[in-house]
Amino acid sequence: MRRTAGLILLAALPALSACGEANMDDQARAKTWDRNPFFPRQITMRQPVSGTVPRTDPAREAPQPQTISQDLVERGRQRYAVFCTPCHGQDGRGRGIVVQRGFPHAGDLTAEPLRKAPAAEIYDAIGNGRRAMFGMAQMIPSADRWAIVAYVRALQLSQDAPVASLSPDDRTRLEATQ
Repeated sequence: MRRTAGLILLAALPALSACGEANMDDQARAKTWDRNPFFPRQITMRQPVSGTVPRTDPAREAPQPQTISQDLVERGRQRYAVFCTPCHGQDGRGRGIVVQRGFPHAGDLTAEPLRKAPAAEIYDAIGNGRRAMFGMAQMIPSADRWAIVAYVRALQLSQDAPVASLSPDDRTRLEATQ
């Protein structure tokens, strides 16, 4: 019995001696561009696995669309609903659910200063943020930011529009809802 206990202790001794003051930030590691003789190309960075689909860079700039199509506005409406509605609300007036729960008031997207602002300024605000708004460039691809701008312009036109400016069909639908 004593002999077995002695053998177990002797076998455990190397493992116990490894438990010292070392911690993980002291261990050797290789950085991306380091030389590394372990790999065939002698560098740490590896080639992607065959068939890997690259992630597109959402921050890559797309040009401003020259024309606004119904599909672009619809895409903007969808993206606006996902990313903008929590703060700006469905009507764009800055009273979304997040604001109702105590977050700072979001800007009113239908206010006169933003109606007069160039589209590029709204696009920049979506990507880089303004005041309490976080920049969304890493979450919203550039083309989708332009689609949101198109939708915001449609929102601005639709808010407080005089009834006289509506088509007869739209006036009939509006009167039917009242």
